[in-house]
Amino acid sequence: MGNQAKNHNESDSKNGRKVDVLRQDSDLGGMAGLLEGFLRKFRNLAFLMLLIPVFGLSILCLSISITPSIVFFRWIYGVSTQYGMISSSFMLGFGLVFSYLLYGFTVILVAPAINFILPLRLKAWRGSWHSIQTIPWYVHNALTYLVRYTFLEFFTPTPFNILFYRLMGMKIGKGVVINTTNISDPCMITLGDYVTIGGSATLIGHYGQKGFLVISPVEIGAHTTIGLKASIMGGVKIGKKVSIKPHTVLVPNTNIPDGETVGFY
Repeated sequence: MGNQAKNHNESDSKNGRKVDVLRQDSDLGGMAGLLEGFLRKFRNLAFLMLLIPVFGLSILCLSISITPSIVFFRWIYGVSTQYGMISSSFMLGFGLVFSYLLYGFTVILVAPAINFILPLRLKAWRGSWHSIQTIPWYVHNALTYLVRYTFLEFFTPTPFNILFYRLMGMKIGKGVVINTTNISDPCMITLGDYVTIGGSATLIGHYGQKGFLVISPVEIGAHTTIGLKASIMGGVKIGKKVSIKPHTVLVPNTNIPDGETVGFY
């Protein structure tokens, strides 16, 4: 037991003290402290209970987004009944496809609107996964992935995926091209002017380390190119006119000076 406890006690670099990532109490007071204590003492149960409002939020987001599609499809269905089988079948097929596209262009506005309305703001942070501060991170990414896995792939790269990420809080300069949907924590990412993000590259503003969740900004300077399937992790800072070669991995807290070329083909 002594060795096990020692393994779970990690140094907090900011204040020099040891932090037990498996602790079951909280330093917070009031209702926040009670909630965090519950999250830590009953971890599996608390996680399942947290899923209920997240699922509810996702259902609300999808329901609002799909409503215009249903209205349109019901209208075209009514019109199609006046025609023969082939013509009506074509109209219904067109109605289904157009309704899906209508959903996609609606959900890229609805998800960011919900993200903005919620009183949860993702900030740089380091601590236990089972903490109140992880809730905004969880919800922010849930809304991001909801759009990513239901539609985002179909209009990447276009101005519409740029619009979506901007609305989700990503700071994006002019002339930016984002040819990937492998993005987490968009509000923690800053892209300078004329940055190019290559196909299937990964940008992620967090990482796990020795039992901690670390949420840390990613900054990419102007005129920088991130190659195909490269991975940029939380805390990475990349200067201007940098070339990150395909499949390169930049681990947390890497700092790349201006004009550098990193990685190999």
